[in-house]
Amino acid sequence: MYELGFSALLLIIGVIFGTRAQRKHIEQLDRREAALSYLVVTNLKTIPDGLGQPLLVTGSVVIAFDYFRRFIASIIMLVGGNISMYEVMLDRARREALVRLLEQADAAGAREVHNVRFEFSRVGSSAQQAGVGGGAELFAYGTAVR
Repeated sequence: MYELGFSALLLIIGVIFGTRAQRKHIEQLDRREAALSYLVVTNLKTIPDGLGQPLLVTGSVVIAFDYFRRFIASIIMLVGGNISMYEVMLDRARREALVRLLEQADAAGAREVHNVRFEFSRVGSSAQQAGVGGGAELFAYGTAVR
């Protein structure tokens, strides 16, 4: 009985601090995206002529799944359904990778970033990858021009 109560307490603590950290990260992303909104970002494969020297810029982020969300996702996987909490986490990862790419472009003096692409990979042990564990890496890359 003691173990069950302790496990429940850990889950509740995970929910509280995990949700707080997620909200704080989303607010931080909103501020950073607003500060970089003057940069033109496209997924065009070719750069318009006469824009200057191209430069490869990248942004990468690894986000791990917290224990509470991992627990809830494993229950959802048993009964079937959409795991929307992972969608939020992957959206945060995509936004963070793009912001890091834009910060690198801004530091290089670029005003436009073309051909922006994203790559995704799962991170974790093979046992975790078979189920609901580990985390995700998102890698963004593009061509910055001045």
